[in-house]
Amino acid sequence: VFQKWVNREISNFDYLIQLNTMAGRTYNDLAQYPVFPWILRDYTSEELDLNNPAVFRDLSKPIGVVNEKNAKTVKEKYNFEDPLGMIDKFHYGTHYSNAAGVMHYLIRVEPFTTLHIQLQSGRFDCADRQFHSIPATWQALMDSPNDVKELIPEFFFFPEFLENQNGFNLGQLQMSKEVVNDVVLPKWAHSPEDFIYKHRKALESEYVSAHLHEWIDLIFGYKQRGPAAVEALNVFY
Repeated sequence: VFQKWVNREISNFDYLIQLNTMAGRTYNDLAQYPVFPWILRDYTSEELDLNNPAVFRDLSKPIGVVNEKNAKTVKEKYNFEDPLGMIDKFHYGTHYSNAAGVMHYLIRVEPFTTLHIQLQSGRFDCADRQFHSIPATWQALMDSPNDVKELIPEFFFFPEFLENQNGFNLGQLQMSKEVVNDVVLPKWAHSPEDFIYKHRKALESEYVSAHLHEWIDLIFGYKQRGPAAVEALNVFY
């Protein structure tokens, strides 16, 4: 598979799916759901220019420190000594992929809606915590190293998860009183289909093809644990 990918006989999307499968990740287990990278950092321009390297996320860094200013906090957390010596050191107390995160992204689609409601003791979580906007989700990641969710494959092929086709009442945001309905898209996307098309194109772009191995090292490779993980600020609780 690796050689096929290097020779560009399979797409970046297919390669990531196969890596996830080999790592034991599966759509049948929310706790081991396939994980995909955030690949863009530009969610505000009117047009998305895939020839400009500045629109892409730095794939060599864990999502928690893509924004350089979070690195200090992350290092401090790692250097905190557990007085009882019970807890191994870590940079992040949450994970880049977990069941709640999958439900968070897929809340508008069954069976994930029902699973979310069960998780929240029979109701929807408060609107401010819902997945309501792609630009706002990215901004929250940049503002704080506490949320380190990467993406799921659906961001590259499944426009329906961005629409509230079932008309669920997901509440309204506290500050703006905005009703949470369809997911707010980046300015450069004119519809959920257009978002998926451009996002998939970004995944297959020259820039990502040249740098995707750096992210793979963090998630599936030698920077997952040990000294390389410490150096890369990539140690999870």
